Amino acid sequence: MSDSRWIRVTGVENIPLREGREVVIGTRTLAVFNLGDRYLAVDNRCPHKQGPLADGIVTGASVVCPLHAWRVNLETGCVERPATGAGECVRAYATRVDGGVVSVELPACSGEGNEEAA
Repeated sequence: MSDSRWIRVTGVENIPLREGREVVIGTRTLAVFNLGDRYLAVDNRCPHKQGPLADGIVTGASVVCPLHAWRVNLETGCVERPATGAGECVRAYATRVDGGVVSVELPACSGEGNEEAA
């Protein structure tokens, strides 16, 4: 039995370059970002005050939370700035693109069902 499953979330055309979009999969809300050469996904909540990371400004491989400017690394999910946030993280998810569709890898037992994202 697999420890994870791939969920198709959106077409690549739905996420503009250097921007993020919110994706809801069951009870889980993710932020998926287009960095040009790859797509990255994290939980759509800043560890500081739960700000919507999908609405943040992308800088390099990080996003700046729109509420209080905390910078979160999109590869690791960990806070890069401010120093007081060091050690705080959101979950980062593996992504892949097949046939122009972005998919995200989720844990198999996450309770979201087998449906595609809304």
